[in-house]
Amino acid sequence: MRTRLGCLSHKSDSYNDFTAILPDKPNRALKRLSTEEATRWADSFDVLLSHKYGLAAFRAFLKTEFSEENLEFWLACEEFKKTRSAAKLASKAQRIFEEFIDVQAPREVNIDFQTRELTRRNMQEPSLSCFDQAQGKVHSLMEKDSYPRFLRSKIYTDLLSQTQRRLS
Repeated sequence: MRTRLGCLSHKSDSYNDFTAILPDKPNRALKRLSTEEATRWADSFDVLLSHKYGLAAFRAFLKTEFSEENLEFWLACEEFKKTRSAAKLASKAQRIFEEFIDVQAPREVNIDFQTRELTRRNMQEPSLSCFDQAQGKVHSLMEKDSYPRFLRSKIYTDLLSQTQRRLS
């Protein structure tokens, strides 16, 4: 227990080395990321989510807050909506439900009882829209809660200043 607490006390949201958060080859990725692109992430939450490196930086931030399950659920829903095989639909839906929605799920997302129950009922006949309400609630939670903190975080401000330093 003491070891775990020790690790937590050293956890920081500062990133001077972005190798942990940027996908692909981090140094090349950081060189390709412009200040303008990184600044646009502050325009809207959806702009951030649609950018590969923005998504990676936001995921790293959520890990520092121990809430990356929200983003992972949202991404799983986005991937689920691309399912074209009726045979795979039910099994994918069940996996997402058991991992994120069910009470005591390993990566349970924070949604209200009504949304959880509606999603449970939707599981009786899974469709591409069976997670829509839960996904919307999680998106809204991240946008109103985590996203503003991300924009103020050391992860984001350090990333911005590194892109700006490259220009000078």
